[in-house]
Amino acid sequence: MTISTVNSYSATTSTTTSSSSTSSLGLTSEDFLELMLEQLQSQNPLDPTDTDSYLDRMVSYASYDTQNEINEQLTSLVDSVSSVLSGSGLGYLGTTVEAYGNTTTLTDGSATWGYSLEEDAESTSITISDSDGNTVWTGEGETDSGDHTFTWDGTTTDGTQLSDGGLYTISITATDADGEAIDGTTTVSGVVTGIDSSSGETVLQIGDAEIQIDNILSIQS
Repeated sequence: MTISTVNSYSATTSTTTSSSSTSSLGLTSEDFLELMLEQLQSQNPLDPTDTDSYLDRMVSYASYDTQNEINEQLTSLVDSVSSVLSGSGLGYLGTTVEAYGNTTTLTDGSATWGYSLEEDAESTSITISDSDGNTVWTGEGETDSGDHTFTWDGTTTDGTQLSDGGLYTISITATDADGEAIDGTTTVSGVVTGIDSSSGETVLQIGDAEIQIDNILSIQS
């Protein structure tokens, strides 16, 4: 079985529950007014509270709900902007990302992939193919379970040095001692240089390679 993750992902939906400052405090302006009336009824008639002080409190309580509403609207606005940036991919421009995938660009004479094995393998075979599906290199990979990195120097199996700029796809085949396939994943990484949404789905570009936003594993500024 070949380990392959090109353009495959499962979308997950996360639900965020937020509470407003009013609910967290458990008090509204009406509550404050009730407390104020209670205080008026309980004050010492021989030493009443200063009237100006009460007026200041009234103004403060009257604006309490308005301030809370403004804070909630600002929080909602910030969340909306963050959501738009994330959904459109704009927030990823210029960042280095790691994502599920198996196709990357040969740059400065090398191309690097990550791959993982869920358990120890008896043998691991690596195949590199060009954009036309032709095999250009084959070799052996790591057999230990866990994460691994493979860097190819752009040289074909027969010793030909390929030029920078081409797209190349890695394929990993790992089997155990009984010849059974071992599951795993492959990853690519690089700087996001562009965004393509012409197909109706936002795709990030790393050089000439493309990855889907939902495939991103980590981001570095």
